[in-house]
Amino acid sequence: METLAQLIKLQDYISRYEWNPYRYPSQFIRLKKENWLHLKEAWEKEKNSLPLHETEIVDQAEQHSRWKMWKRKEKKEEVPHEEDAKLVLPETEQGLKQYYLNKLLHLQMKWATSTVTEVSFVDKYWHNDMEIKYFLQRFPDTYLILYYPIFEIKKAPVECEIILITPIGIEIISQIKEEIGSTFIAQDARTWIVEKGGHRGKLLNPHIALKRTENIIKGILSHYDLNFPITKVILAKSNPVQFVTEPFQTKIIGSHQYQDWFAQKRKITSPLKNEQLKVAECLLKHVQTTAVKRPEWEEERDSFEFVGEEF
Repeated sequence: METLAQLIKLQDYISRYEWNPYRYPSQFIRLKKENWLHLKEAWEKEKNSLPLHETEIVDQAEQHSRWKMWKRKEKKEEVPHEEDAKLVLPETEQGLKQYYLNKLLHLQMKWATSTVTEVSFVDKYWHNDMEIKYFLQRFPDTYLILYYPIFEIKKAPVECEIILITPIGIEIISQIKEEIGSTFIAQDARTWIVEKGGHRGKLLNPHIALKRTENIIKGILSHYDLNFPITKVILAKSNPVQFVTEPFQTKIIGSHQYQDWFAQKRKITSPLKNEQLKVAECLLKHVQTTAVKRPEWEEERDSFEFVGEEF
């Protein structure tokens, strides 16, 4: 279960990774593995015995894992009567893995939009965004992702492209997509051509946004005397891209190159690196964050518990 990259920043929403970028990445990986083992154990017991009640499954998954996912303190009379409710787990282990990844995706969204004491108002769009799900569920858990973060540069907000901080370097990704059957034609000019069925349109050259994001990252890293490799990627998973040469330190990944690129990303098995976490810390110091204090009653009940400790 090494899959599930970590969403350390989503636009300008508050993230608990901003609190402590050294603690949460490794803690998430450890707890994710522990929870998977306990869920799998419960699943195997269910397959070999009578179906368990939903409340019994939840108790097993939460009590054994030390990871209580936003359990709310409710009075007994307020809890719906669920004696007959059954938890229907997938039939296969692969299905169980996807079920678990979906649960973790929900948790990652909470980690990326709230802390114990503060919360951001999140646009519902992001909860249904399939691209977030793609990046989180398809890449290793040692990848730290800033998803269209907003940096404060000279007191002005600047929205950037997707940033992947891997153990071996940073990848800045600009996603482009059109209807199936469309082809991108790369040019050195300010615009690219989008061609479909003999008709041609224009697209702003994605390298412009990539270069802007790269300059911001380089400026921040230079301020802290950090030197970390940076690669830029123009990603079109579903559309071919015609090009003669790639821009400097930039990879153009169209539909024909996508499978090789994707396989290469998933092959990285290196653990989290200290330099990687230092880079994440420095970038998070310069992001814009919009949040409000939780009401006292929410602050008390909307907390994680880990061996009696809130985090």
